[in-house]
Amino acid sequence: LKSRCKQFCCLSVIFLSVSGFYLPGLAPVSFCEEDKKTGDCQSEIQLFVNRLDSVESVLPYEYDVFDFCQDEEEKRPSENLGQVLFGERIETSPYRFTFKKDEACQKVCTKSYDTAKLEDKANLDFLKRGMQLNYQHHWIVDNMPVTWCYDVEDNQKYCNPGFPIGCLVTAEGRPKDACVINSEFNKKNTFYVFNHVDITITYHSGEHENWNGARLVSARLEPKSVKHSSENSQTCQGPPMEIPGEFSSNLNLTYSYSVTFEANLIKWASRWDYILVSMPHTNIQWFSIMNSLVIVLFLSGMVAMIMLRTLHKDIARYNQVDQVQSSFMHLTEDAQEESGWKQVHGDVFRPPQKGMLLSVFLGQGTQIFIMTFITLFLACLGFLSPANRGALMTCAVVLWVLLGTPAGYVSARLYKSFGGEKWKTSVFLTALLCPGIVFADFFLMNLILWVEGSSAAIPFGTLVAVLGLWFGISVPLTFVGAYFGFKKPVIEHPVRTNQIPRQIPEQSFFTKPVPGIIMGGILPFGCIFIQLFFILNSIWSHQMYYMFGFLFLVFIILVITCSEATILLCYFHLCAEDYHWWWRSFLTSGFTAVYLFVYAIHYFFSKLQIQGAASTILYFGYTMIMVLIFFLFTGTIGFFACFWFVHKIYSVVKVD
Repeated sequence: LKSRCKQFCCLSVIFLSVSGFYLPGLAPVSFCEEDKKTGDCQSEIQLFVNRLDSVESVLPYEYDVFDFCQDEEEKRPSENLGQVLFGERIETSPYRFTFKKDEACQKVCTKSYDTAKLEDKANLDFLKRGMQLNYQHHWIVDNMPVTWCYDVEDNQKYCNPGFPIGCLVTAEGRPKDACVINSEFNKKNTFYVFNHVDITITYHSGEHENWNGARLVSARLEPKSVKHSSENSQTCQGPPMEIPGEFSSNLNLTYSYSVTFEANLIKWASRWDYILVSMPHTNIQWFSIMNSLVIVLFLSGMVAMIMLRTLHKDIARYNQVDQVQSSFMHLTEDAQEESGWKQVHGDVFRPPQKGMLLSVFLGQGTQIFIMTFITLFLACLGFLSPANRGALMTCAVVLWVLLGTPAGYVSARLYKSFGGEKWKTSVFLTALLCPGIVFADFFLMNLILWVEGSSAAIPFGTLVAVLGLWFGISVPLTFVGAYFGFKKPVIEHPVRTNQIPRQIPEQSFFTKPVPGIIMGGILPFGCIFIQLFFILNSIWSHQMYYMFGFLFLVFIILVITCSEATILLCYFHLCAEDYHWWWRSFLTSGFTAVYLFVYAIHYFFSKLQIQGAASTILYFGYTMIMVLIFFLFTGTIGFFACFWFVHKIYSVVKVD
């Protein structure tokens, strides 16, 4: 017992740690001064720019679309599949620094706008539209986000991995978004563009350690709006750069920066900590875990009571050999006890209606379950941290493609046990139905992104590659799994099925199918709704998600909760002599996805400020993909838990 406790404690420390180690597979880069540059350290620091996004719009855009200063030798680093699917567009920028060389008010470029020219007017209008919707820059230095740190409530400092391109004071004189930080932003119907940034880069020196140079540990900036007095002699001091809402004259907009370097004692492996610590979610996460554990303990107690008391007594009495030594009163009492779940033993394993569709759903759900488990486990080990951009999506897609064999095997095995004979149709549906629905939805959303000119639109070549992975790897593996599944003998059930179906008695309100299914999804959803809030924030509010240890624990709790809730309701229905448990067990826990959809609707109207029909359609389009995947995932968990439970209780019942 002590050794098991030690193992559990070690695993808990590994899963819940966020700063114990950095990221396997990424090596630090050393920097040194220009005159000390060697083969193992470099002096130039390149600043990369990513796509711009907004909490008021689902449509992200590339950096160049806003007509900012562009790099003459623009290069794009290689992007993995996950980055492309997420719409990340990282490219070089004209911002280049030399290590430990402070610079003050350096000009980057000047953009001139002649409102008489349609192209210039369109570029300026698009820039103002970006400021109105609070679009955010996302800059990267040494694979780290350049953060904007500012004070929030209770004197806490929040470090945002992005900063706005500007802000707006409305026609009523109300400052929006970042305009509240400066009292000089006070003119009505005026845009203030942040055309200057003060950048502070901190580093950890290896002078007293066993490596050369220094390593960057943070990059912070402060955006400013500055109206430069002259293009060639900037002081970066003066009134803010104003762009009137109704603008008819020409405009010269100069971009500039200042950079300073500071030494710091923070280790390179802990350089993400100052960003993560500024997100005070740990206490809420522990509250979520404790809330979920209470639900799990309650359900576990209920299941234990059924298994250890009710079923134990029922099975013992049912298996008792009739002896003529008991009185007529005792015989009558025993006959009265022959009711409930024991009475439907001849129908409990009767094949369900639409068994092919159920087996297809279960095959896909098994594929999703294994994919999710492996992905979260790797994320807990640090391989899929935010530093490794796109790794989470890449891992999930690759695992899903390679797990076609379990999907085909489970689907074929169950369909054969249901007595199905259309095995070709079953295999094709397993390989094509659910992935086809997801791909069709994804394709339609991609068309909208393409029409809107968003950077999140997937290139045609990537879509072809995804189809190639699907039809070239996943589908053949599904066929292989189905081949082995059909070769296996039919699953043997512990009791025989009667030829004539038993009539189901009149059911009470709570044992009818629809109320039972609706009640079954409440407890699993109660275990995840807090974690779901942070996941939706990371997707739609562009907040960084890193608490994979908590997410993995919630995943385990969700599996247990879905299993126990389904077992309880399955037992109650069997006691009411309703033996139609196949589909009901799947839909009971799968109904959690309906609550997820309802919560997503609530989140859309209460937490987001999304504007525009395209953004609304995209939100609900992607949400439907999430709901379908979650439906298959939770439904599969509930089905196999109930399948195990029914086999377990009827395997010890002696039936003539």
